[in-house]
Amino acid sequence: MQSDLLNHSRVHVVFGSGTLRRLGPIVVEECGTRALLVTDPGIVKAGHVERATASLREAGVEVTVFSGVHENPTTEHVAAGVQIARELGINAIVGFGGGSSMDCAKGINFLLTNGGRMQDYWGVGKATKPMLPLIAVPTTAGTGSEAQSFALITDPDTHQKMACGDEKALARAAILDPDLIATVPRKVAAATGIDAVAHSVETAGCKRRTELSRRFSCEAWRRLDGSLERFLKNPSDAVAREDMLLGAHLAGVAIEKSMLGAAHSCANPLTSEFGVVHGVAVGLLLPHVIRFNGADGVNPYSELCDDAESLACRVEAMLQFAGLPQRLGDLDITSADFSRLAEMAAKQWTAQFNPRFFGVQEALAVYSAAA
Repeated sequence: MQSDLLNHSRVHVVFGSGTLRRLGPIVVEECGTRALLVTDPGIVKAGHVERATASLREAGVEVTVFSGVHENPTTEHVAAGVQIARELGINAIVGFGGGSSMDCAKGINFLLTNGGRMQDYWGVGKATKPMLPLIAVPTTAGTGSEAQSFALITDPDTHQKMACGDEKALARAAILDPDLIATVPRKVAAATGIDAVAHSVETAGCKRRTELSRRFSCEAWRRLDGSLERFLKNPSDAVAREDMLLGAHLAGVAIEKSMLGAAHSCANPLTSEFGVVHGVAVGLLLPHVIRFNGADGVNPYSELCDDAESLACRVEAMLQFAGLPQRLGDLDITSADFSRLAEMAAKQWTAQFNPRFFGVQEALAVYSAAA
């Protein structure tokens, strides 16, 4: 099941059922002796953290659990983790959970090693000192954060989601254990799965795509397209779990090697202004962005589908099966909000990588189409 494309990733990937037991030895390989495990309360409740800490302790690693992460982590969550890490003198970090846990772990790594505030690292390559080894263990098939060098941290005052990127923030290793996603609630699995689908689609069409990134995008799409409905219908389907987790990771590598587009630009304001779950927001908008980019017979997604309309319809079928909203009206977002949202969407970093120019008027057109 493992893809040969992983040889082109800078993250060492350990893939397969039961591989969580290798967490301790991997941390030791990275010279870690005192680890901070960054996670959220739901992962603790599921019992996964107990297994992870057991592996670490059996390998002789002292471990402290920081479970104060919540969805869309803020600078406050990062600061709380940094305080604990400093007091304990930790020398390795484990990001264990969904994208929020892994983003928070990266944020903690930035401040613990380089000091300052998260706002200082908004952008690319602003860290000047080495960072601690980070081991990423995703428990959802979604964000692909374990494959990316960016931490997405929200400023609680402005509600702005800051993308803080640096190659030093990239995980040294990622453990992809399909067993960990078997117990994910269906609602969460649907939102994160659609997020992964959006990653494979947007990276396939963005301006920064390369021959190599497109290979990752296409393989991610192939696996996700063939497994999303099967996984949501039957989480005990081992093959579907493997394809979902590996597909999400490959899509994450595709982001690292290229970039995203207008669906993410339009989704972020829905999250910051209305609290819409990221995967729900990006999934709702994705078919409309595909059609926008595929206007006049152009198809920037030609390696995924014969025409943009067919691709948009396929995504809509996924959304329907997943039981996710397909209209902004379903979220009580009306046309009165569109102008404000469009202004925000046009300023998002990913807008500049969309295959078609994407400004305020273009964002307004997408929101209107999704009404």
